[in-house]
Amino acid sequence: MNFDALIDRLIDLAIAEDIGDGDHSSLSCIPAEAIGSVQLKMKQDAIIAGLQVAEKIYHRIDSGIELEFYKNDGDYLSVGTIAFKAMGKVHSLLQAERIVLNVMQRMSGVATQTHEYVKRCEGTKAKVLDTRKTTPGMRVLDKMAVAIGGGVNHRMGLFDLIMLKDNHIDFAGGIEKAISKAKDYLARTGKNLDIEVETRSIDEVREVLRVGGVRRIMLDNFSVDDTRKAVALINGRVETESSGGITLDTIRDYALCGVDFISVGAITHQIKSIDMNLKRV
Repeated sequence: MNFDALIDRLIDLAIAEDIGDGDHSSLSCIPAEAIGSVQLKMKQDAIIAGLQVAEKIYHRIDSGIELEFYKNDGDYLSVGTIAFKAMGKVHSLLQAERIVLNVMQRMSGVATQTHEYVKRCEGTKAKVLDTRKTTPGMRVLDKMAVAIGGGVNHRMGLFDLIMLKDNHIDFAGGIEKAISKAKDYLARTGKNLDIEVETRSIDEVREVLRVGGVRRIMLDNFSVDDTRKAVALINGRVETESSGGITLDTIRDYALCGVDFISVGAITHQIKSIDMNLKRV
């Protein structure tokens, strides 16, 4: 999938919904030929994310806008820090303003929250994964922000991994049937996709190991104790992923069990946008 194309389409939609048939506020009181500059200033301490996307937004609206970046995506910025300056036609700067802020505030919120989860796993091998619990249409930006915050992207969508979750397993008639059918599908279609299986108990972990042919076992809503037992049972034969209701308070306990990955939906669907502004210089 062409992620640049997805970002371009998202930007086009954002421009269409915000500008419509014209920015009549600017058109009514500012001369079309007016030139100016604005700068982005942090109003909260945060991991900054979305600078590259901001550049795309400005240039989508007006290729003549010049940008001067003082910071990079992934930098930790304190209140009052200036991240960049944009110079060009005032009409263009004002048309881009809210779109740039909406994108960067959300992306920085995702990156900052992801960083908090990643810090809790320091000293363990566990990597923090995102999920598909994202705002429709904005998944590519959410996942970019997760990576900027130090997390690892899981599958982008339904197309790049076979993940046999509880509903797949139940509809297919059980773990063995679901895995066998998935392997037959891959052989029949020639697709080169990994298989991950969600498990709900130690007995299901044993069954997946018996059937074989999977890349990763997800331990869904396991207690810390059962996670430790499952990791010992699996013993490195396949990758392990903890998932289900894991919070900042509990993630380190799961990481210390020795799992390879911990998926956290909250890093994209329960975030607080970061406060920042764009003001005339």
